[in-house]
Amino acid sequence: MGIPAAFRWLSSRYPKIISPVIEDQPLTMEDGSTIPVDTTRPNPNGEEFDNLYLDMNGIVHPCSHPEDRPAPKDEEEMMMEVFRYTDRVVNMVRPRKILMIAVDGVAPRAKMNQQRSRRFRSAQEAQEKEKDKQELIKLLKQQNGGNLTAESEETVLKKAFDSNSITPGTPFMDILALSLRYWCQYKLNTDPGWAKLKIIISDATVPGEGEHKIMNFVRSQRASPDHDPNTRHVIYGLDADLIMLGLATHEPHFRVLREDVFFQEQKARLCKLCGQKGHDAQNCRGEEKKKDGEHDEKDKGVALKPFIWLHVAVLREYLEVELSVPNLPFRFDVERAVDDWIFMCCFVGNDFLPHLPALEIREHGIDTLTKIWKDNLPVMGGYVTKDGHIDLERAQVILSGLAKQEDGIFKRRKEQEDRREANFKRRKLQNENNGRGGRQGGPAHPKKINGLENPANVLLQPITSFSGPNEQRLTHDMIVNRSSAPDANVANKSAASVLKAQLQSQKSLSTAKPAEADQDSASALGKRKASTLEEGDGSTPDTSNAPTPAAPAEEGPVDDVRLWEDGYADRYYEKKFHKDPQDIEFRHEVARAYVEGLAWVLLYYFQGCPSWSGITRIIMPHSQLTSKTSTR
Repeated sequence: MGIPAAFRWLSSRYPKIISPVIEDQPLTMEDGSTIPVDTTRPNPNGEEFDNLYLDMNGIVHPCSHPEDRPAPKDEEEMMMEVFRYTDRVVNMVRPRKILMIAVDGVAPRAKMNQQRSRRFRSAQEAQEKEKDKQELIKLLKQQNGGNLTAESEETVLKKAFDSNSITPGTPFMDILALSLRYWCQYKLNTDPGWAKLKIIISDATVPGEGEHKIMNFVRSQRASPDHDPNTRHVIYGLDADLIMLGLATHEPHFRVLREDVFFQEQKARLCKLCGQKGHDAQNCRGEEKKKDGEHDEKDKGVALKPFIWLHVAVLREYLEVELSVPNLPFRFDVERAVDDWIFMCCFVGNDFLPHLPALEIREHGIDTLTKIWKDNLPVMGGYVTKDGHIDLERAQVILSGLAKQEDGIFKRRKEQEDRREANFKRRKLQNENNGRGGRQGGPAHPKKINGLENPANVLLQPITSFSGPNEQRLTHDMIVNRSSAPDANVANKSAASVLKAQLQSQKSLSTAKPAEADQDSASALGKRKASTLEEGDGSTPDTSNAPTPAAPAEEGPVDDVRLWEDGYADRYYEKKFHKDPQDIEFRHEVARAYVEGLAWVLLYYFQGCPSWSGITRIIMPHSQLTSKTSTR
């Protein structure tokens, strides 16, 4: 539901809701042939499933930028990755009745604004990277006397897959729909496990988000006279929305299938700088790859990331115990209580509205609301929601209870932030005093780089070629001993930006200290002290041994509201809306607009996309919201 870290919080608080997926793997014979998984056999997880729903955007995005292999070069490779991934998911679940494939169509207008801003930002970043690549080409040509091999230029200008293509209305989405239809027809004709499946494909031409199209289908099946209430559902996706939507269906047998995002096995990682397994870019040391076999023919690749089940039924049992209130003046209904819990989660985060400032899931914001709800449930005389509709008077009670705790929450948060900042500065000062330059506590001045005792005195060499062994050594020299570089964050830069920084640094150093060039040097760019190279400063090797003062921490934007100080509500409206703090009527308008949006979001999750005019009519009589929290 757009709640950051929701899955991590749920799995740590309710550990029994998670279990690993038992997965059969294809058999590889000695001659290299592969025997596929027989999906007609019983499910190895010990339970058979009826319906499988695939939120395809949760498959397309990981396939466009995989963690364990290079990104697909073109759309053909992209489709093959999607087919392989989807086939693996279907083999895990082995549905017996229905397979539904839902691709995101046009989203509700309330979400399109957020999507549009995100995609414009992504396009701007892509344009900036392309500009950096063009500048890098010019620098490389200058270093090589105006000559640059076509292979090197193609490597630099290689374009990554544009994630903005995964948008309704693009040619890519049309190709995806056609490819999925072809692949499903192929599997129906060749795979016995698919023979009796009813397959439903909802592509990007059908409006609505993928997960909500799936939920509309589930609700329509529940309304059918011949619906089996013991139908076992599995939905695949990466969004926390799916957990809340699974609860909102009130189906007794519902599971969410997803990758184990906490799987941190070393061999499953692939470095984006050197292309080797066993470490990430931040910890790369540029070491040459060890071959498995004479020609690396025995390399088995990286381990597949495991999958996990999230049992919605077990989560409902947890919530039944946690939300139970003794001695109620009315009968306790666990399904109504779960609906109220979903409603309270909307205050912590959702895909449409900002969360309340006092509520953070890492600060137990959901627990805070749950306690307020339990304390006030006997007084309210009933539940806050019913079938996706909000009882505003009872919701007012919850918000009033939160308002009483708001000041204390903001002050505690500020105290914790101050303590973290003080601890960070203390540790940084200790590391500097102890001569530790790196985050991992490594030496600030390494004794050797590539076997050289004093790399600071090694002079820079001009580039003679940017291909073959020189290119390999270039990568090695760029990233060697990177863990000893303080505050190095090369992993977050594009390869073009990194290489450009190295070339610019070389050019400035060559001007500062000219020397004779050895054309047979093993390094294409020459060597400097690793920390100086990573930081990209303009110092010369002669001054590298001089102590450097610690760089001051970058200051963030000035916080004019200061939530931890008294009077923050007045400052908020004055700074954010440029309104007079005494204009109470404007605060009521903001509160009313927020509640309108909240009512729309809840109905969207329970009944499908509602009419905005209908929501406005529901909220209109309740414009007199005056609680402390709602006016902020």
